[in-house]
Amino acid sequence: MKYIDEFRDGALARRIADGIAADAEPARNYRFMEFCGGHTHAIARYGVLELLPPNLRMIHGPGCPVCVLPIGRVDMAIELALKHDVTLCTYGDTMRVPASDSLSLMRAKARGGDIRMVYSAADALALARQMPERQVVFFAIGFETTTPPTALVIRDAARDGVPNFSVMCNHVLTPPAIRAILDGADAGETSTIDGFVGPAHVSIVIGSDPYARFAREYRKPVVIAGFEPLDVLQAIRMLVRQVNEGRAEVENEFTRAVTADGNLHAQALMDEVFELREAFEWRGLGTMPSSALRIREAYRDFDAEHRFGLAYRSVRDNKACECGAILRGVKRPQDCRIFGTVCTPENPIGSCMVSSEGACAAHYTYGRFRDIAVVGEAAGHAEEVTP
Repeated sequence: MKYIDEFRDGALARRIADGIAADAEPARNYRFMEFCGGHTHAIARYGVLELLPPNLRMIHGPGCPVCVLPIGRVDMAIELALKHDVTLCTYGDTMRVPASDSLSLMRAKARGGDIRMVYSAADALALARQMPERQVVFFAIGFETTTPPTALVIRDAARDGVPNFSVMCNHVLTPPAIRAILDGADAGETSTIDGFVGPAHVSIVIGSDPYARFAREYRKPVVIAGFEPLDVLQAIRMLVRQVNEGRAEVENEFTRAVTADGNLHAQALMDEVFELREAFEWRGLGTMPSSALRIREAYRDFDAEHRFGLAYRSVRDNKACECGAILRGVKRPQDCRIFGTVCTPENPIGSCMVSSEGACAAHYTYGRFRDIAVVGEAAGHAEEVTP
């Protein structure tokens, strides 16, 4: 296959789905987590769930960078814009994440904050060069996929001496999150998982080798998959076969882009600029050790948290929002009582409804009538049994 449309062939998708149904043992239930929000989006967009047998369930994971960003980190960015009078640059989805006091970066912008949407970290650095009289801060988020570009602009700013540029680093790591999901399942805090559809873009950077520990230590198969519907279906079939055969291995469906070692140049750049944080809070997963990155001492002059003396304060999520449970795989979007009613992409209450990679946004966009009907039906049953 060479072209994108070949990976979206409906007839071939049905053939793979028929193979999954044939391979799935009727007496067994299969529970696979697609870790990456990009896979969640693809599954919803292309109707992958409708092609799967009833005893196979896909569980949404915490692999959406906007979704796992805790409120306290957004509050810090708002503080930069409103109290320190910086020009804050960030990605578009981040602008709409709900924060404390009914604020978001979008609403802070309406209050007078100089907050700008950019398409890349390089855009933020370019803006700092254009406005030497202004302090420009890039609010960096994302998994290993977006970390190398942030490292590159920090190194470039240091090399060229751009004193009015800094980065508020919120980059997080995939392997610790997978471990937290598996440890939580052992403790009964997260859903039981039979295997993982491994992330695509992250794996291009870090390779397939880092997942071997999960197959070895937890006896959970991992199949790395691309983002097209045929990629996802083929990965699911590979997982079914591993479970049936009692195997727990790392397999790579996305061989056209992912290698065992990953992008060594990108990894070296990340290691030069960043180091592990002792701990970092994730929405839904809590505070996890060695699960995020901070800027190294050598580049500390470009660390916005250090430059502006920012302090992190943990903030509880909205009580009505089930985003945390959805990120852990404990609940589905339609299990949240405000899904599709109070909480919509136009009025997100939780971060899972903000990004197109969020589970709630994907369900609302591509299956909202079915899901809202389920919520309404469940509410009706609840009223019937309530005394």
